[in-house]
Amino acid sequence: MAHPDVASIADLPAFDAIVDVRSPGEYAEDRIPGAWNCPVLDDAERARVGTMYAQDSPFAARKVGAALVARNIAHHIETRFADFPRGWRPLVYCWRGGQRSGSMTLVLRQIGWDARQLAGGYRAFRRSVVADLEVLPARHRFQVICGPTGSGKSRLLRALQSKGAQVLDLEALASHRGSLLGDMPTEAQPTQKAFETSVWAALRGFDPARPVFVEAESKRIGKLRVPESLIDRMRDSVCLRVRSDTSVRVDLLMQEYEHFFATPERLGTILDALVPLHGHEVVRQWKRWIDAADWPTLVRDLLDRHYDPAYGRSVVSHFVGYAEADELAVAGLDDYDRVAAALAASPSTSGASA
Repeated sequence: MAHPDVASIADLPAFDAIVDVRSPGEYAEDRIPGAWNCPVLDDAERARVGTMYAQDSPFAARKVGAALVARNIAHHIETRFADFPRGWRPLVYCWRGGQRSGSMTLVLRQIGWDARQLAGGYRAFRRSVVADLEVLPARHRFQVICGPTGSGKSRLLRALQSKGAQVLDLEALASHRGSLLGDMPTEAQPTQKAFETSVWAALRGFDPARPVFVEAESKRIGKLRVPESLIDRMRDSVCLRVRSDTSVRVDLLMQEYEHFFATPERLGTILDALVPLHGHEVVRQWKRWIDAADWPTLVRDLLDRHYDPAYGRSVVSHFVGYAEADELAVAGLDDYDRVAAALAASPSTSGASA
């Protein structure tokens, strides 16, 4: 960019901080990774100024908005920015690189900091994310962890990550375990935009010379859609198949879904969604086991009757490498570290055969 106060998306790594001056609501929907939220108008103030702009006049709205923006910028300078040295270099952005980020950038530069305004604001960043997600998956070599429900695919991914392997944990990024019962008890899923930004950031950070381990997923994880280019790349990739005894799978599922033990009525309500597939009597039997707290029997029957047949049909039809997948035998809940260590130490993981 020719203008000395302006920077582009490509310049992001050059700054000491990224300052998002949009409202908290805009920030919560999605933001540039690592950005601080230092709003020059909060949600209520933004709504107030917008209403004045539409119903009164742009001039009246700008007068009120300018006073609010000035007070909020002063607050951030006196608090969040108070201790930064002369050489601090922040990048400031708003929705489209307009007046909100322009005002903050002007004041920071007047103080003496080398502040820059992001050209095009968040909208330019979002366009970059969407465009990059079309091409980034093709740059990487994925190894897709397959296996029926309860085989510990996510646990293996976490173990691989702890061994230094490159891992794209889509369920962690989506805050969802990817099944009918997959809602996380203490956290909501991110927005679609925020999920895509997280995937974008992860893919950008990987070394293309080394494989990326990822779990076999459907196109949706809870309410979120996996980017089409990524799911297509995964489905054409090498597969690895986790195998563990049913007793191990039952034990693992009882650990990972123990929050349902405290809310059995919620579990029963969720299982009602399976009536069209399995009939009222089967679901009534599941609810009787819930009432009796017979969790091992319930989990085993759900695996045998619902999850295993559904997974078998899906993975065979969607992942072309599944039939030739190498098997990863897991002997128990404490065996995932051993399997992960062997995978992480293999020549292909280090990039030797890339």
